[in-house]
Amino acid sequence: MPKYRNDPTLPAPLFPGSHMVIDDDYVFLSGLTAVDIQGGETVIGDTDKETRLVMRRIQRMLVSAGCDMADVVRVDVHITDLDEIRKMDAAYAEFFDACRYPARTCTQSPRIYGGARVEITVMARRPTESKPTTSESDPGPA
Repeated sequence: MPKYRNDPTLPAPLFPGSHMVIDDDYVFLSGLTAVDIQGGETVIGDTDKETRLVMRRIQRMLVSAGCDMADVVRVDVHITDLDEIRKMDAAYAEFFDACRYPARTCTQSPRIYGGARVEITVMARRPTESKPTTSESDPGPA
């Protein structure tokens, strides 16, 4: 049964959704922008700084779900100006081991909520050791 969680350090989503959905095999993170992160307004308009801020928060959220960046299998990036993709790529690449990058889609989205330049969505495969045991997921008869 999936678990629907909101990160307590982020404002509640303004959309009908959750920050994270966690099932036995995967962690799905909703799109995240610098606008969503307290203090993020200080980097709005700077593509590489926005990317680093969002990726650090994603990293922290994954840890809270028993994963790390090596477990990320898919990323969707929306950027307001594809002419700045090299800046975004350089900051993004800092969070992964070389030659172990997840599958990724990057699209130009001319308008991202709050004036952000970058929005990132992540899917990570949960490591076997972080999956709940039968007793954790089904307490059985009392």
